[in-house]
Amino acid sequence: MAEHSIRLSSSEIGGLWTVYLQENMAVCLLTYFLHHNQDEQIKKILQQALEISEEHVQRITRIFTDEGIPVPDGFSEKDVNLSAPRLFYDMYGLSFVYSMNRLSMINMSFITVNTARKDVMEFFVSMVQQTSMLYQQATTLMLEKGIYDRPPMIPYPDQVEYIESKSYVNGLGKKRPVNAAEITELFFNIERNYFSILLCMGLLQVVKDKEIHNYIKEGKEISEKQIKTFNDILMREELLGNISVSMEVTDSTVSPFSDRLVVTLFNSLNAIDVTMIGHALSLSMRTDLAAYYEKYILEILLYSAKGFKLMVDRGWMQKPPHAPDRRKLQKI
Repeated sequence: MAEHSIRLSSSEIGGLWTVYLQENMAVCLLTYFLHHNQDEQIKKILQQALEISEEHVQRITRIFTDEGIPVPDGFSEKDVNLSAPRLFYDMYGLSFVYSMNRLSMINMSFITVNTARKDVMEFFVSMVQQTSMLYQQATTLMLEKGIYDRPPMIPYPDQVEYIESKSYVNGLGKKRPVNAAEITELFFNIERNYFSILLCMGLLQVVKDKEIHNYIKEGKEISEKQIKTFNDILMREELLGNISVSMEVTDSTVSPFSDRLVVTLFNSLNAIDVTMIGHALSLSMRTDLAAYYEKYILEILLYSAKGFKLMVDRGWMQKPPHAPDRRKLQKI
């Protein structure tokens, strides 16, 4: 069978649909950061990231058009006010590229392994490669500028050891020290929440809609609780914790983004957050850590439901592609 006559599977349609909205949103955000950024090294990475996201939007548009699938309603220049004063300083633009591509590497891997049609698979494989490249460049530049906080160091193991007691998973009373995988998840969950808090701080200054303002405020409080919980664990383990290195929010009170773009961004970040905490849960063998992750997954799911309701009430939530209602079709 010729490649062009092979229909897209449900996983391929869903993956392309989701990524279209994410990359379309990224174009708006990167355009904003690039417009205000004055650091030539950071501008170079922002420009590269913008061109890649624009290319992704174009490629998905072509695939959907060729297949006769409606292209989702995206964002445009109307959703970004470039004349508004800068809301974030230069380094936050670099942090944005680092954070978004770190998360995208993980997200794109999930989507890629669910594709089979040659052109779609090639597209997502190239996305994984491009996001990996941008992540590498952003991390390297953050190291050069001294704003990358490395995870805690531990001594190298000097021998192979086996778990000899079920107490290894004990999270109450006398607990074993956290292992390397658990340290990693604690650290990067803290880092991700620091990024979110700075985003919330900036948006709380500029969003005028009371309901959306309260929604962002609650998101900030959830991130603050996670940081305190996970930092306290690292501190008790004498691993010092993770400290935010700088304040990257200006004193602007003029919003550079539409309310629809802001809430859609939070909706996307909530989905990623559940994925990342679920991953941390799967790697944590101490029961107290697992309990914390389960608690925060539930809290974020409840928070996400509020965001979903807000988007539906405002007419902003697009219905994803779905299966037909066979029972309805079969009625006589």
